[in-house]
Amino acid sequence: MDGIIIRALSGFYYVRLDDSGEIIECRARGKFRKTGESPLVGDSVAVSRTEPGKGMVDAIHPRKNAFVRPPVANIDCMILLASGVNPISDPFLIDRITAIAETYDTECVICVNKTDLHPGDDLFAIYTAAGFPTIRTSAVTGEGIEALRAEIAGKVCAFVGNSGVGKSSILNALEPGFTVKTAEVSEKLGRGRHTTRHVELFPLTGGAEVADTPGFSSFDIEQMSLTGKEELQYAFREFGPYLGHCQFRDCSHVSEQGCAILEALAEGKIQPTRHESYVRLYKQAKEIKPWEQKG
Repeated sequence: MDGIIIRALSGFYYVRLDDSGEIIECRARGKFRKTGESPLVGDSVAVSRTEPGKGMVDAIHPRKNAFVRPPVANIDCMILLASGVNPISDPFLIDRITAIAETYDTECVICVNKTDLHPGDDLFAIYTAAGFPTIRTSAVTGEGIEALRAEIAGKVCAFVGNSGVGKSSILNALEPGFTVKTAEVSEKLGRGRHTTRHVELFPLTGGAEVADTPGFSSFDIEQMSLTGKEELQYAFREFGPYLGHCQFRDCSHVSEQGCAILEALAEGKIQPTRHESYVRLYKQAKEIKPWEQKG
């Protein structure tokens, strides 16, 4: 039988079966220890039943992506919350997350939140121009909530963003009582013991699922690494039309003569803050030795 792991805790994997929706408690086959592969929440797996309500994870189907902290696989979409006020989101943080999303083959939707306090026009303009689905949202007025619901329908999502941008309020606007639900899980596990490593898929009305970790506010972006400096150019989607058109094949797109990216920047086809973020990330990537890169 095939299913998806919706919760993993202390060596037990709770698998929701595709055909019936039944949730069964599974152990993993010993072969996974030998290969060093560990099932993750979000994994599509093949399972066999051993007794009513229990089974074994027999195989892990190919993954789209996998993250370390929290440990979760097959994220379809990152919902990146930003704000023009209280706090003002730094475009560099946003760009780092979008670059990570591109690297991990994950869609990224930008939510310019708290529009009841500030319209966030600058952020909206930057990311619309960069080609990201960008939605103005407010949990207070309800602006953008239905558009966001439609954008994530049927997808496994993770909500990310700097502290204070309103992740909890938006999740509660999408699904009343969502944070109460995760708090109950946190309480059941025992705060401070398992909550930092526990991750669970929570279904939303409309078919989306949110990978959330009780006790965590969002994905730990610091634990994620981009690829090397040569690959970074592909993590900025608006660079795509100009790649391969530079005067020099090994162009870094930082300051070279004849750089198609810099020409597009000068012509207003690439947002200045996006290129500034690229340069900062490129310089960081140059400092990382190949053997230090994380998978």
